[in-house]
Parts: sequence; structure tokens; C-alpha cells
Amino acid sequence: MNPTPSAFIKNLISLAAAPYKPVGLYTWMFARGKLGGDPVFAHLLAAGLLTGRSRILDIGCGQGLLTSWLLAAKTCAARGQWPAAWLPAPSASHVQGVELMAHDVERAEQALAGAVRGGQAQFVQADMCRTEFDQTDAVVILDVLHYVPVAAQDEVLQRVRRSLAPGGVLLLRVGDAAAGLPFAFSNWVDHVVTTLRGHRLGTLHCRTIAEWEAVLQELGFMVEAKAMSQGTPFANVLLVARLPAA
Repeated sequence: MNPTPSAFIKNLISLAAAPYKPVGLYTWMFARGKLGGDPVFAHLLAAGLLTGRSRILDIGCGQGLLTSWLLAAKTCAARGQWPAAWLPAPSASHVQGVELMAHDVERAEQALAGAVRGGQAQFVQADMCRTEFDQTDAVVILDVLHYVPVAAQDEVLQRVRRSLAPGGVLLLRVGDAAAGLPFAFSNWVDHVVTTLRGHRLGTLHCRTIAEWEAVLQELGFMVEAKAMSQGTPFANVLLVARLPAA
């Protein structure tokens, strides 16, 4: 069965958000809103950016939405439900999430308890600036690094580089500090949403895309930049950073 991408995404949003409903109405509604409103989730699947990656590390995982998304995608593919135009579905054997906020880790563990018990998922409450990362095939960091100073960003990226196997990939979404009004609006929304979620947000430490690319290239990555704000007024860019296979 080959559903249209739009129909498939609609069904996948419901499937991936469903585990959060027993945790609480807000948690479930946030899951549906984020999965449905953020273009990065569908792009990760359609472009096959995590296809063939057995071990995935999600830094700043929040309540585990990426893990739930990948598990739902794997379930759909096993049922023969996958858009014909898309690359094959990811089928990770293990997804580990690292998250600073303890209450988000608790929500992730509650919602995805079955996957945690089965060894498919793990959620760790830790500061990305102070924890070592396990060996992995892919690292995903979405809208997180700008919360810490530039020196700390560089140090996190160095540890990410050491954790990645040859041929590994880093998927890093950032705001483009050179994007003018859309970038300023992105930061304003970031402050509002973070406050509503009970976090205290201080100074944001942002860079231009050219600056991000230079940092990643210095670490040995081959970098491709893709706008990732479709359908939103933001200035987000997804940097696909790949390591050589040998």
C-alpha cells in the first residue's frame, strides 16, 4: 500500500502522538502540534536522512517526539504503508535521547515505556555540555545549541564528532543569524514558547549559516544546508553534516 505523502503524514502524526495522550492533555496536544507544524519531521523521512542508521542519538530530545516519530514510521513501513516517492523508512535498533529537563524525560519515559522496556529507546536526564555521548551512527540536534555560549557549542560538537562512527551523520538545525526579521521573530517565539513550558531562557548565542558551516567543516564534516522553515515565518536551516566512510 502506497499512500500519498499528505495522507501518510496525517496518519503518522496521529500514530506518533497517541502514546502521549495517557500522560496528559497538554503533553498530547503539544506532541500533535509540534509533529504537525514542524516541517523537519516529515523531511527527515522523505529525504531518508536516517535510513540505514542503527544507533541514533537525539540531543535535546524534549519529551521524546523524534523517538516516537521514528517508531511510528517503522511500524507503518512494517505494515507496507510508505509513500512510494520517499526513500526507505529508517529502522533504528536503538534511539537514545539526552535532555536537560527532568520533567520532559519523565514524560518521554511514560509515553514510550514499551519501547524503553524493549530496549528500543532510552532517555537520559543530562546536560549536553557535561555528558559523554555513546558511540552512534547518527546524531540529531534540533534548535538546541543556541542556548549555550559559542565555546560550549564547539565543545559539544567536538564530542559529537568523536561519538560518530565512520560515515556517520549529524543533523543540526539552527537559526540563521543573517536572516534579518525572520531570525528576530524566531528568537521572540523561542522566548515565548520556552517560558510557557516553564523554562527560564537567557541570552541566545546564534551564528550565521556560513559560521556554522565553517565550524563543522573544520571538524571534518561535509556539509549541506537546507532551509527548514516551510510553512512557518522562521529562519531555520537544517545542516546535514556527513563524515567520510573511511
